[in-house]
Amino acid sequence: MTPDRDRLLILTPHPSGALPADVLREMLGEDAFDPVKRAALLTRLFMEGDPYTDLIYAAAGARYLQAPWSRFAADLNRDRDDRADNGVLKLTDFARRPLYPAGFTLTPERREARLRRIWDAFDAQVGRELSGAALMIVGHAMASRGPVLGPDTGTPRPALTLMPGTRRAPTFPHDRWDALQAACADAFAPVLTGDLTRVAVGDPWTTDTLSARWNARTGIPAFGLEINVALYLTKEGEPRPESIRALAHAFEHFADAALGLVGG
Repeated sequence: MTPDRDRLLILTPHPSGALPADVLREMLGEDAFDPVKRAALLTRLFMEGDPYTDLIYAAAGARYLQAPWSRFAADLNRDRDDRADNGVLKLTDFARRPLYPAGFTLTPERREARLRRIWDAFDAQVGRELSGAALMIVGHAMASRGPVLGPDTGTPRPALTLMPGTRRAPTFPHDRWDALQAACADAFAPVLTGDLTRVAVGDPWTTDTLSARWNARTGIPAFGLEINVALYLTKEGEPRPESIRALAHAFEHFADAALGLVGG
């Protein structure tokens, strides 16, 4: 029996490379009117987000919600009051390069206005979409090695990482972690090759913030999935369309299996 995908909500919080015009002006100033410089910034932010995850994680028939703006406008997979370097409103990219001109200050008023328009709007929509759902999956992509701004700088990463929480605070039932890992490895087996074959649980992250937040609020099982970008991007960062297609089909099989584990 095929699980009812309408009982599944998929979130992709980081696929966008777009910026609201006011944020674009804050980052570039008058250079926002220069098409070359504007395109260079937006391409950089797109590639430092989770590129092409909107395609990889869009399972037909499932509820689906993707962020409209870049994570560098506001990171929806962070708590609203997270003021850390890699928090909800970032001043640098993952290589610690500044996103704003020297002397820029994000005032409390501008900070609150941006969070209200971007973070709050997405948060409210997730709540609406979760009504009646049996499972939430949060789709991410990760660099092939830990970046400067990360918990594992320079370390090679697995092909896939499941983030179902911790043993003390699981966001997905702990007694089904082994089955979830096995289902993930089976569904993605056709695309796992070379050095990218390991399906990890909790490496390098145990939990994604969206899963933790909404599982705590609603009790609905949730987990994050990280896909290594080396599975679908060249070393130069160019997309490999057939690999993206294959990952999307593999994810659909995995999503059905995961939904079956919670009785969706």
